Amino acid sequence: MRTALLALVAALAAAGGAQAKPRIVSLDQCADQYVLALAPRDEIVGLSKRALNDDSYLRGQAVGLPERRASVEAILGARATMAVTNWAGDVRLPAALASRGVTVVQIDETSDFTGVRADIRKLAAALDRRATGETLIARMDAKLAASRNAWAGARALYLTPGAFTAGPQTLVGAIMAAAGLASTTTSGGYAPVSLEQLVLHPPAALVLGFFSDLEGGRQHWTIAANGYLQGLVRQRAIASLPGSMLGCPAWFAADGALTLAQARPTR
Repeated sequence: MRTALLALVAALAAAGGAQAKPRIVSLDQCADQYVLALAPRDEIVGLSKRALNDDSYLRGQAVGLPERRASVEAILGARATMAVTNWAGDVRLPAALASRGVTVVQIDETSDFTGVRADIRKLAAALDRRATGETLIARMDAKLAASRNAWAGARALYLTPGAFTAGPQTLVGAIMAAAGLASTTTSGGYAPVSLEQLVLHPPAALVLGFFSDLEGGRQHWTIAANGYLQGLVRQRAIASLPGSMLGCPAWFAADGALTLAQARPTR
């Protein structure tokens, strides 16, 4: 009788522990990356519908995990206890989830690596995975250290196929600065650049963003289809950074800095 009672107590304790394990959902593609990097796989009960897209940095780790719509119904249906978000489309969703007892962790939009460190530590603390977070930060910092001042202050223009550039007050600007490159644009943030400007004042060097993500006919609807620009790109592009490095304010932006640093011609 005593043995059976002890077995029952142990079973109930185990069940209670299983119920206490976090059930984590991600509401958007950038939050997916943080969740995949920091959360135990068996605690992830939902990723965004973009988790397997080509521009998802950790798409390989997302294979086999459920994708869910970013809605109250879908998240409560998954019995989630924590939701992680960066830019979930419905601005009312985080508050709606919080009001129903779901812990919401906001990954802030940041324009520098200090902010990335803070975001990693915020989620790592919420998950009680601080050591994992510090390991992730250490890897990022090692890449930044390996990139430092590789270009020794040389100037370059960042350019996307949609004819946008980025100034120093952006994460792209921080990526370039980490490799010792200075942006030629006078705008602090993101700004359009005209084809006329490129013709009249061609930059000495180009850093391309998202060009490698062009698929099929999509390029015919972008500035990248222009013959003059194609020639300029062939002559002056330092490197082409994919959307998987640039699309989110995350630690893998340091991969972009390292790519730029490694593109520096050796003397």
